[in-house]
Amino acid sequence: MRILVLGGDGFCGWPTALHLSDRGHDVSIVDNLSRRAIDLEMEVDSLTPIRPIGERLRVWHEVSGQRIGFHMLDLAEDYDLLAALLKDFGPDAIVHFAEQRAAPYSMRSPKAKRYTIDNNVRATHNLLTAMVATGTDAALVHLGTMGVYGYGWSGSAPIPEGYLTVKVPTPDGDLAREILHPANPGSVYHLTKTLDQLMFSFYARNDDLRITDLHQGIVWGTQTPQTIRDERLINRFDYDGDYGTVLNRFLMQAAIGHPLTVHGTGGQTRAFIHIRDTVRCVEIAVNNPAGRDKPQVFNQITETHRVADLAELVSKLTGADVAFLPNPRKEAAENELNVRNDRFLALGLEPTTLSEGLLEECTEIAGKYAHRVDLTKILCRSVWRAGMETSADLITELPR
Repeated sequence: MRILVLGGDGFCGWPTALHLSDRGHDVSIVDNLSRRAIDLEMEVDSLTPIRPIGERLRVWHEVSGQRIGFHMLDLAEDYDLLAALLKDFGPDAIVHFAEQRAAPYSMRSPKAKRYTIDNNVRATHNLLTAMVATGTDAALVHLGTMGVYGYGWSGSAPIPEGYLTVKVPTPDGDLAREILHPANPGSVYHLTKTLDQLMFSFYARNDDLRITDLHQGIVWGTQTPQTIRDERLINRFDYDGDYGTVLNRFLMQAAIGHPLTVHGTGGQTRAFIHIRDTVRCVEIAVNNPAGRDKPQVFNQITETHRVADLAELVSKLTGADVAFLPNPRKEAAENELNVRNDRFLALGLEPTTLSEGLLEECTEIAGKYAHRVDLTKILCRSVWRAGMETSADLITELPR
């Protein structure tokens, strides 16, 4: 297949592009390198050294014999270039990662909030409009988030894959209707993903686009079988308070002897998936496109854990202390999370579950590059509402 990977230079996009290329697909990356620009803005680098995109692509060709194309293009701004690319490349599938992906960053400032809405919503709508205008009959696979469901809304009831059947009272009796699971976004980032859902529903119904929305959990791990072939292909490892995912942050903190920073009680239950499974799930979705009547939704998760339990597990493995800090987020102190993921399992996904062996793999990466850590970037400084104090403001010195 001819596959465009939008946002293919990022944490999920880069290993996905390599995975699909390794499977023999003709892959081209579209990216405006905005994630690298955000690193400059925040004055923090990935823990792992990320090579320039041109070097990454040359090395991939050297080690695999496969070529991946690259197009420097901003989906939110360069509509005409996007439409021309769709015509010229003629993709069979499009994988859409080209959105600002961090909830804390999206709440960092008025500028970051506006950027997240402008970039994410305009990019998605420009893509949908261009597909219709150019007659691009490609299967679209979009990386969404479990956060569209919110946390704690459904109690112990299992969260279905995208849709609920509800009963609407009428004078003649109840009327059954299928609706998208009610959205309950917890940040501006999550808000953009809920808006994506509505756009997908409209364009599937109105223009017969084939759309798969992947509601993904928190990604942990760093490497895939492709990125591990050469250090110059290594994937991102974000550890800062805005972009670092919780388990990777714990592993980095343990590697440098820093207390594991748990926000609030740690009673938040979250869904998780290893980066290896992310790329496999995207491939499964590409190979099993949606119909034209409505978007199909997969819950892209493999297991759920409480944040405090994860900290305890890493602490037992490494001997690291655990520090409970004020929570900068506006969220429930504790929640239950029961998620259905039947569709991927039925299509052959064999999950990579949390295990000591894989935790050690990540710890070794964190340990190897520990000298690259900027200690001033570890604590979260983004808050969810005006007047909230950040963890960094309240904690002047953590126990060592």
